[in-house]
Amino acid sequence: MREATIQRKTAETDINLSLNLDGCGKADIKTGCGFFDHMLTLLAVHGSFDLSVVCSGDTYVDYHHSVEDIGIALGKAFYTAIGDKSGINRYGDKTIPMDEALVLCAVDISGRDYLGFDAPIPTEKVGDMDTELVKEFFLAFTREARITLHIKELAGENSHHIIECIFKAFGRALSFASAINPLAQGKIPSSKGVL
Repeated sequence: MREATIQRKTAETDINLSLNLDGCGKADIKTGCGFFDHMLTLLAVHGSFDLSVVCSGDTYVDYHHSVEDIGIALGKAFYTAIGDKSGINRYGDKTIPMDEALVLCAVDISGRDYLGFDAPIPTEKVGDMDTELVKEFFLAFTREARITLHIKELAGENSHHIIECIFKAFGRALSFASAINPLAQGKIPSSKGVL
């Protein structure tokens, strides 16, 4: 099974997270931030990952530490669960609409961390979460997961719709990229022989 459990405890957050890449979209999310719970649930459902996250954080300050540290923990879990990457598709991309919003997401499970984030979000908050934290989450995730990730907003006016598109597109693109390709016959998908 391609799964991992991560415990991360700092002076700012206490996180227990488990990830199963070959799940069925089961989500049990308790981050202390309702909007972020919703986004991580969408990620699990649309990626068909089983994801459990329990975070106790210094939310009396704001949600920055919780969102960033969950990104770190989830990235570490993904990196552990994906293993040596043999037989995976490696690449995945998805364009997702939601009403007026349209977002493209492209993933390369490359071993190299890079985030291209071109998604202007018109409001500073959705619910009580700062929208700038969306980028912080993906920065933390890509660093620890060691993937290349591009997120591009093609259209959008409503902040909730834009962010929801981002998480749905990411879930689906990451799901395809990490899926086992039966035609690959267990080989590493690189001419170098290693990722």
